[in-house]
Amino acid sequence: MVSRDADAAVVRIPPPLVYLAALGLALVLHVFLPFRLALPVPVRIGGAGLIGGFGVALVLVAVGAFRRTGQSPKPWKTTPEFIATGMYRVSRNPMYVGMGLVLIALGIGLANGWIPVLVPAVLVVVHQTAIRPEEAYLEKKFGDSYRTYKHQVRRWL
Repeated sequence: MVSRDADAAVVRIPPPLVYLAALGLALVLHVFLPFRLALPVPVRIGGAGLIGGFGVALVLVAVGAFRRTGQSPKPWKTTPEFIATGMYRVSRNPMYVGMGLVLIALGIGLANGWIPVLVPAVLVVVHQTAIRPEEAYLEKKFGDSYRTYKHQVRRWL
């Protein structure tokens, strides 16, 4: 996906599509090469609920921060200011972390080992197709203030 905004990051693939594609691939792989997580049902459901709940909460808090500042959370849209408060004091990418946790939770809940195995690959693809262009755009637009933020706050957690 190429940004239509002249003042925006050039994100090639919308990150949620990367997560969904990995989920689809994991489901197909599981049909042909079953990789079942051998966990008792209560552990699976409880673990999936906790991890998934935390992941959803991260995404919602991060999206809320964008909404409160009147911005779109879509990385290919113009960013009038970068957010460095709330969850963004702990992670530069809480939405991506949250979506990764939701994927892991789905894998645990469905006993599909392929899902959590693919999460690191998803993060690499998101890093290449979204995070790098986003960070280059933010550095160009906000200069030293963004570089200082980047130095102080971890990319993931």
